[in-house]
Amino acid sequence: MKFSRTWALLVAAGCSSSIARAQLQLVTNAGPPSVFFGEAKEIPVTFHNPAGQDFRSQIRTRMLQASSATAIPLGESPWKELRVLPRQTILESAPLDFPPVKAETKFFVQWLEDTNRIIGTTEVLVYPTNLLHELRLLVDESWNNLGVLDPQNQLKPALKQAAIGFVDLAQAELAAFSGKLAVVGSCGPDDPEWSGLADRIRALAQNGTPVVWIQGPLRERDKIRPSFYLVPQKQAAVVVVQPGLIADLPLNPRSQLNLIQFCQLALHPESLSLPNQSR
Repeated sequence: MKFSRTWALLVAAGCSSSIARAQLQLVTNAGPPSVFFGEAKEIPVTFHNPAGQDFRSQIRTRMLQASSATAIPLGESPWKELRVLPRQTILESAPLDFPPVKAETKFFVQWLEDTNRIIGTTEVLVYPTNLLHELRLLVDESWNNLGVLDPQNQLKPALKQAAIGFVDLAQAELAAFSGKLAVVGSCGPDDPEWSGLADRIRALAQNGTPVVWIQGPLRERDKIRPSFYLVPQKQAAVVVVQPGLIADLPLNPRSQLNLIQFCQLALHPESLSLPNQSR
């Protein structure tokens, strides 16, 4: 989503000038947090006190919603009294309420001292709660076209929450499933489905059903592998996915978007290409 260069420069200038005057500094996140809209979404924030004396002040938040050309102020809320020892860095989280959105929407959270000085600004991406509905469209809105094997119960809660029907492959023979798409969740040696799982997944794809296979956590002695990769079979493909890309599926919008993308790739395989540097 684009917004005016003028607004971006004003936000950056306001943050840097406030930090120069203030004792406390905001440590920038590696990337913007992603949350669903609604009440009390926990937003992580890291502060650093570079000075040689304690920092203690009441902190409040100011929220702004980015539009195509500007940012709309949505109000301020008190947060908490914050104390940071000299040269200490602390990790906090603040419960914030985000209004309903229909698509990915950018918000800015400004952190202010009681003197009205801006410590810094956190960018947040907010999403609608119906992201997984696209999965229903991928399987032609038919519950028996989607098969799910989920030994550790990491996928089914999110699917049930989104009212997406599926065939529970723990109650059926995996290789005999003839639906449009199968998703296999993390599985470990202690799970009853572990023995021969790779062979059953291979047979399922060779019979014409695409598969998204989410791996278990890597062990220290495991070889380094890509975060995901495509393995073509005779009639369909298997997309192998590392578990971090689907973590905390019911509450993580990025994980839900990733799952949709992997399902699309399994249904419509395409070769990977070099990055496009023109963007």
